[in-house]
Amino acid sequence: MYNKCSIILDNHQKLADLCGFNDSNLKLIETLLGSNVYTTGNELHFSSEDSKKQAQFKKIIAKLEEYSKKGCALSPDLINGIYSGITFEESFCEDSQENRENGTKDLELVIPGSSKRVYPKSYNQVSLIKKFSYFDIIFAVGPAGTGKTYLAVAKALSEVLQKKKRKLILTRPVVEAGESLGFLPGDLTQKINPYLRPLYDAMESLIPYETIAKLEESRVIEIAPLAYMRGRSLSDSFIILDEAQNTTKEQMKMFLTRIAEGSKAVITGDITQIDIPNKKHSGLIHAINILGDVKEIGFSFLTSEDVIRNSLIKKIIEAYDKEK
Repeated sequence: MYNKCSIILDNHQKLADLCGFNDSNLKLIETLLGSNVYTTGNELHFSSEDSKKQAQFKKIIAKLEEYSKKGCALSPDLINGIYSGITFEESFCEDSQENRENGTKDLELVIPGSSKRVYPKSYNQVSLIKKFSYFDIIFAVGPAGTGKTYLAVAKALSEVLQKKKRKLILTRPVVEAGESLGFLPGDLTQKINPYLRPLYDAMESLIPYETIAKLEESRVIEIAPLAYMRGRSLSDSFIILDEAQNTTKEQMKMFLTRIAEGSKAVITGDITQIDIPNKKHSGLIHAINILGDVKEIGFSFLTSEDVIRNSLIKKIIEAYDKEK
């Protein structure tokens, strides 16, 4: 006799979004959890006598509701990512610190001239680092502190300093977070530098500042404001588009169509911190929704469970999420 776990949703539209086309999402969840999932009215039911599976079901639905509120399409790729994150988190918590580190050493990012050891510390970080090798375009989406930008910079420096890529191009939309800074003095590089400070912080934590300065002087590292990239063809480069949630749909399309032969692009962003006036027009959310089925593009969805910057950050993110 199976026990039934039920979740009541606010409305039928939310239920339809969760179910997916022809109940494809429910069928995938059934496959992942190995038990029947069905609906009655605006309720979701999961039949299983395994309390662990019931808990996993509740977590999957809760995460899907979070992404739905943020405007993301509930795709099979997202569901697989959520499930993998949940199962890895469970095994990760049960394992010893020594075993965790030993299990991820083979994914360590080697940066010539750096004494830092950079390796993943959660399942979704493992997934992201693997996607760096498998795909030429990778979207890394998640809240602050999950390591998405840090890992992208580490991988970029590894590729450039080992001469696997000709140059590293850093770009982001110039959008201020809720305040106007007014006129900024200096040349183009000096004007855009404050916006790219997080990328520089990551680089400076990995390699000496003198090395960064030499790479900039020789144009191996290039700062390229997003607004100035139209018409360019970026070949044999590692390109990082940071704060991509603040791009418009047009900017995102323009950026993605700049990527030429031999290049790899990592697009990072946090869809909970959109600073453009019309949040529905975010180029990052639009790209996730329309490109999710393109098999040649990698998507990594990180969550508060992946926060490594500071344990307090995880609690802050979860508190803000609950308020919504």
